[in-house]
This record gives sequence, C-alpha cells and structure tokens, in this order.
Amino acid sequence: MDLVPCGKHALGRYAWHGVNRQLCRPVSRTPKVRRIPRPFEPRDLDRLAVPAIISGIAEPLISLVDTAFVGRLGTADLAAVGIASSFFLLVVWVLAQTRSAVLAVVSRYYGEQRLAEIAGLVPIAVWMNVALGFGFFALTNLFSEPIFKLYNADGEVLRKAVEYYHVRSFGFPIVLATFAITGAFRGIQNLNWGMWISLLGAAVNLGLNPVLIFGHLGVPGMGIVGSAWASLIAQAVMFITAVSIMVMRTPFRVLPRTWRHPELWGLWLLSGNLFARTIALNACYYLGNRFATGYSEAHIGAHSIAMQVWLFSAFFIDGYAAAGSVLVGRFAGMKHRVSVYRVSWRVVRMSVYIGAGLALIYLTGYRYIGGLFSQDAAVLSLFHGVFWMVVITQPVNAVAFAFDGVYKGLGDGKILRNVLLIATFGVFVPLAWGTDALGWQLHAIWTAFLGWMLARGLLLVIHFQKHNSPRAIRKRALSSVA
Repeated sequence: MDLVPCGKHALGRYAWHGVNRQLCRPVSRTPKVRRIPRPFEPRDLDRLAVPAIISGIAEPLISLVDTAFVGRLGTADLAAVGIASSFFLLVVWVLAQTRSAVLAVVSRYYGEQRLAEIAGLVPIAVWMNVALGFGFFALTNLFSEPIFKLYNADGEVLRKAVEYYHVRSFGFPIVLATFAITGAFRGIQNLNWGMWISLLGAAVNLGLNPVLIFGHLGVPGMGIVGSAWASLIAQAVMFITAVSIMVMRTPFRVLPRTWRHPELWGLWLLSGNLFARTIALNACYYLGNRFATGYSEAHIGAHSIAMQVWLFSAFFIDGYAAAGSVLVGRFAGMKHRVSVYRVSWRVVRMSVYIGAGLALIYLTGYRYIGGLFSQDAAVLSLFHGVFWMVVITQPVNAVAFAFDGVYKGLGDGKILRNVLLIATFGVFVPLAWGTDALGWQLHAIWTAFLGWMLARGLLLVIHFQKHNSPRAIRKRALSSVA
C-alpha cells in the first residue's frame, strides 16, 4: 500500500479528507513502479535555500535581539545575558541534533518512496526530545549558579545570569520538540513551514522585548527577566504553530501508536554520535567564555557580542547547509551517488559565497555593529580590537558548516563526531591554552576558533573526496562487480 498525495499538496504536503482527517486513501499498485531518479539540478537547492536559512536563524536571532535590548541596561546585564543565552543556545545545539537525525531518516525514506513506513517514528522523536528537554531543564536550572561560576561569573553578573536563565531554561522542551517537528518537515522537502514558524517567533520576540524589559502599555519593566520571558513566549508560539501544521498537513501524528520502530535504534545511534560531537563543540565555547570572563567584565561583554554575531552567522550558513542535507538525504535514498556529489560541492561553493558576503557586511559595518549592543567605551574598544577575527572566519566556517550538512544528510554522524574530537582536542585546546599563556587574551580565544574551523573543514574535505568523488564511486562499483 502507498499513501498517495493529492491535489496541490502533491510533493510531500498531504491533504486530509473528511471529519476523520484521513490521508488520501491508500491504493494498491501491482507491480509497484518506482520513479526514475532525476539528477540534481541547481534549482533544486535554490528552491530550498531561502526558507532553510530563515528557519535556521530563529534561535540565534532571538538571542541577538535579547542582547541588543539588554545592552541598554548596562555592562553587567549584557555580560549576564551573553553568558546565559550562549549556554542556552549551546545546550540546544547539543540536544537538537535529533532534528538532523530525523531529517536524515525521513528524507531517505522520502527518496525511496516509503514515507508511510516512517510516519510512526516522528512522534516518538518529538516526545523523546520533550523528555530530553525536561531533563536538561531540571538539571541545569537546579545547578545554574555553579554552572555559571565555571564561566568565572561572580557578583552581579552571576546573579543576573541565574535570574535570566531560570526563566529561559523553561524553553528547552518546547524548543527541542519544535526542532524535531521541523526536522520532519525538512525530510519531506518542505522548508517553507519552518521558515514561517521562525519568522513568527522572531516577530513575537521583537515585539515583546521592549515591552517586558523596559515596561510599556501598563506592563511594569522586568529588566533582563523580561527579555527571558519574551524569548520563552516566542518559543511557545513557534511550538504551537509547528504542532498545528504537523497535525493538519502531514502524515505524522502527535501521539505514537507504538513506542517501537525499526529505525529507532538507528535514530538513537545517529543522535548519540551527534550529541558527542556537539559536546566537543560546547567545550570550545565554554573555554572561550571562561577565559573572557576571567579577564574582566568588559572582556566578557565584548566577547559576548562577538560570539553572538559568530553564532548568528553559524546558524545562517548552517541553514543553507540544511537545504543541502535535505537533498543529500533524498538522493542517497534514491542511490543517486553522482547527484549526492554534485549537491555537496554546490552547497560548499554557495556557503563560501554566503560566508564571504557576511564578512563583507560585517566589514562595512565594523564601526557600528558593536554600538547596537553596548555603549560602554571599554567594551566597544575591546570588541573593535577583535572583531576582525570574527570577520575573516566567515568563509572558513562556511566550508566546515557545509560539509556538516552533507554528512548529516548522509546520516554519517560517526565521521562528524571523530572530526570534531580531533579538531577540538588536537587544535582548539592547545591553541587556546598556548596563546592565552602568551597574554593574547581575546585574540587567543579567536585564534583558537580560527584554527579549529580550519581543521574541521580540511578534514571533512579530505574524507569526502576520498569516499564520495566520482573516482571513488567508480572504484566501488568495479569492486562490487568483481
């Protein structure tokens, strides 16, 4: 039996019929006829790119808006939100790797024309993320003060970071569930839904921030706690919207019929490799924040701005790479390896162009970007002294982020894990400790980030060419015949 899409929703957007909300009725096909795989065309990627980028920057955009408004309150508030929101984003980045896992599995089944067989896995993944979110909410909320002390935060900065995080951390289960749902949307080649969900969340956050932080319309000002509430409400709106779309427009249910699925172990394994990988990511961000906080309050303020811009750029480029993941997963499912190769290098080239474009924008606004977040002269002086390093990392970052997307689409979390462990403990940590010992301060942190990204990109390029180039494909085909 096949679930047959119908009408205007024919490409993965399933229509519902009648009060029972049944999918377009199943029909039998004997024999089953598979479509002939269509080779990759650049328009396939271009069609997905814009919604992928917009949906990818929702969370960092919310954090950027928080940072921009809170910076008006003072340096201590800026430093506190910089530490707390960076920690929140990085934990989300770790746990939300299940979205990439869901995307990889669903897109592969979509390419194989077996989507009905995977419908039961998506609600399991959603509830798995909810459970993970509640677990990390309880754990990190309870120990938020000692966690932020590890970042060298103390006094007023520590107190305010804890206040902000106690509210913001309620968003873990909401954000992670939303990510699992949008991962399924991406798997069925629909990135527009995720885009509109992200735009809605960003708009809600932007509208609520000034009201709740400074007090307007009869609402008393709550300072940085108001900023946390604005973010939480925006995330709740995004979650409700995502669930509504899933129920009304896809074959996926909210509650699973069973908690077992043949692909569940594979999903856990891929997610586990991605978790391990992202924990290594967090080690780098933790060391950077710890060093910066240890220098002075102004240093962590400047580093927080630089890191928020860097993370925004990372999610922006990663959004384009997500479009590549969607197509790589689909063509891998169709066993069309040449198209996988072509998609991959197209994603890399376009990501580098995007990174170069972001670098040019940052260079043009070099003297003005810092002022959007703080008016403190010491913070701005330190920021301007190091921001050029954030600028030059953009095209370098693009290569690593593009191949991250490619390997996520292939479902090869093991390679991503190993590459990041090598780059983190073989490059970032030695560079960070060594240059810090030389007294480079913020330049030590960003030298380590630059070396780290160079190593990640280079290792992934070498591995990809060795195993996925046309020559490697031909070699494997000859070996299988022999």
